[in-house]
Amino acid sequence: MNRIYQPKQKKEKKVPWVVLYWRGLDKSLILAALLCSGLSVLMLYSIWQNQIISTVGSSYYRTQLISCILGMICLIVLSLVDYRRIVRLWFLYAPVALVLTLLTFTALGHKRSGADDQAWLNLGFIQFQPSEVLKITFILTFSCHLVKTEANMNKPLHMLLLCIHGAIPTGLVALQGDYGTAIVFAVVFLCVLFAAKISWKYILAFLLAIPVLLVGVWNFILGDMHKKRILVLLHPGTDPENLEYQQDRGLEALSNGKVFGVGLFSGNDSYVSVPELHNDFMFAQVGQALGFVGAMAVVIVLAFLCLKILYDGYYCGDRLGLFLCTGVFAMLFIHCVMNIGMVLKVMPVIGVPLPFVSAGGTATVSMYIALGVVVSVYSHNSRRHRRHV
Repeated sequence: MNRIYQPKQKKEKKVPWVVLYWRGLDKSLILAALLCSGLSVLMLYSIWQNQIISTVGSSYYRTQLISCILGMICLIVLSLVDYRRIVRLWFLYAPVALVLTLLTFTALGHKRSGADDQAWLNLGFIQFQPSEVLKITFILTFSCHLVKTEANMNKPLHMLLLCIHGAIPTGLVALQGDYGTAIVFAVVFLCVLFAAKISWKYILAFLLAIPVLLVGVWNFILGDMHKKRILVLLHPGTDPENLEYQQDRGLEALSNGKVFGVGLFSGNDSYVSVPELHNDFMFAQVGQALGFVGAMAVVIVLAFLCLKILYDGYYCGDRLGLFLCTGVFAMLFIHCVMNIGMVLKVMPVIGVPLPFVSAGGTATVSMYIALGVVVSVYSHNSRRHRRHV
């Protein structure tokens, strides 16, 4: 009998997991964040070298660099874990985040100099802001809550429970006096609900209730100092307590850079000093050192970050992934809007840092953790894998 010739099938080469991991990373998103972090470290080094602010020493740029490295480690670890598993472990990290936030109302709570809020924990060897941990926890737990109740979310009882879920962290940080972070929580809550296709009836009811809410916030929540900061924006130049000073100096620093900036190392006399220049007003220093071109480059990179996160959520093919990415997008976007608006004097001084750019170890690490969740969604979603098969 003649044997039928059957060619030997070639064995498929096993691709190393490191290569597969590298292929699955959202490299453009990570690169954008690293560009902003690199600029942040460079700016802090410049502020220290030029002695623009006497209180900013060499420890600031070193702390920022260490925070970026720690943040990247957290991002890599989270991107290796399926985001569905991360969300399912909410019972481990949610109580910790709540307890840490509640501790700010005890003797461990710390109010930083020049701040209106007692939102920090002083543990002796370290100071950090628990609300940054609570932001990420809220995005994870609220997304999980929505996925479980999405089919019935527009029923009154389920909507009430969702509103209570959003009100707890928002109320806690508002009680700390940190109204900027409270706004961040509220925006995240509304954006994720919108992504879940909340009924137009609730949207209409909310729009009709806005005037009543504003009156209530003005009369019963805001303190005299917060009211004055808002009134100064509406009536510039009528400021007997000189509340406009910081924002006026920020605008002066921003305009000092003109088109291409005065440079990173031009000597102390070339720069306009602004209170909290290294933190809340870092965007003013970017414009001062690198000019309009540098400031716009930062805006473009941050806009890319926000839009890329939305894109990843939209194409992940999974409702949980969509909600997580929408929450992270909302957090980054409102941070950028409030911070840049504050520097441009179209919003009151509210103490919200510019993501990945402003100095702040806790904020930097938390932003990288948030990106780690997004990268996990990007790496583990099924639709993208099917497209590349």
